[in-house]
Amino acid sequence: MRRLVIDTNVYIDWFNRGRHADLLFLRDTVKHLSAVVLMELRVGAFSLRDRRLVQRVEAAFVKSGRILVPSRAVFVEAGDALRRLQANRGFHIETSHSIVNDVLIALSARSIGATVVTQNGDHFQAIRAVRSFQLVVIR
Repeated sequence: MRRLVIDTNVYIDWFNRGRHADLLFLRDTVKHLSAVVLMELRVGAFSLRDRRLVQRVEAAFVKSGRILVPSRAVFVEAGDALRRLQANRGFHIETSHSIVNDVLIALSARSIGATVVTQNGDHFQAIRAVRSFQLVVIR
């Protein structure tokens, strides 16, 4: 069965516009919620409605035991990948915190053999240039 880690931007589109429900409720897949994605969702949940939506999504993943938390090994590998992104790809980590989050999402997904599904192809393609992982970019 195929494992998926859905990126923050896909959830936001679903919350705000109802888009990507077919992907989020796709059968024959096991979806995991990255703890990093959960953090990003909570950061942007200003209204009570949004906080409740995030809490419902979180509760469903907690209940199924599918919250994906980066391990120590993922953080070590992320440090190496971020160094390479700075040195070879021109990313400035101190001004682009989202690349740090995306590296953690990508490498956590890779650690369980999951595919990252995102609308943000630029960051994830750059990450794939220094660390391989499965990626699907949607519009």
